[in-house]
Amino acid sequence: MKFLDKNESFEPSFLLKGAALLVDKPEGWTSFDLVNKVRSAIRKATGVKKVKVGHSGTLDPMATGLLIVCTGSHTKKLADFQLLGKSYSGTIKLGATTPSYDRETPIDETYPTDHITLDMLDETRRKLTGEQEQYPPMFSAIKVDGQPLYKKARAGKVVEVTPRPVNIYEFELTKIEMPRVDFFVRCSKGTYVRSIAYDFGKLLRSGGYLTRLERLAIGEFKLQNAWHLEDLVRQINWNSNL
Repeated sequence: MKFLDKNESFEPSFLLKGAALLVDKPEGWTSFDLVNKVRSAIRKATGVKKVKVGHSGTLDPMATGLLIVCTGSHTKKLADFQLLGKSYSGTIKLGATTPSYDRETPIDETYPTDHITLDMLDETRRKLTGEQEQYPPMFSAIKVDGQPLYKKARAGKVVEVTPRPVNIYEFELTKIEMPRVDFFVRCSKGTYVRSIAYDFGKLLRSGGYLTRLERLAIGEFKLQNAWHLEDLVRQINWNSNL
């Protein structure tokens, strides 16, 4: 399968047949927002109303970084991309928790951080590296009884969530400025980085939540080769005013 390189010239009609694109998702956008933007651009450029566009590997609105977007017949390949491992950089803020495990919801509990040492940070990092049984966040799209968990969470319902096997291949702390810790993680499909942040804080007896997340890679596909969304829309000859 050929991926259209960023800034590579192409005819909008080419996307109708089938293409694969690497796209850098902006902060504040859902993955669906981005797909809908690309679909609308193709519709406007070609005059075709029924356009198949999909993505592999959902990113939360707060997160930025790499999405694989496929059009036309190439949407059949999305399930294959879903199986690939992912790499991220991000920031955990220690000393507090939120219901969503990130800054999308208000802080619900605060904790001391004075007891945390560099050795404790490194030991905790090592504990969270390798095969894990991870509990997904309540604010997630996982369905229980046919309904996404986040809808149940917003309704105030308490649901028992079962852990899922994941593998954290690499987990490195890249910068420490307490109470913030920057990290790099490479993990298997199905891993919630928000849960890594929560578990990291819990093991330190201080609480923690995710304040920044950027997806750097999906398998062998890299963020540096991705289209900026506005450039992609401009290339499709629709509208650069996002």
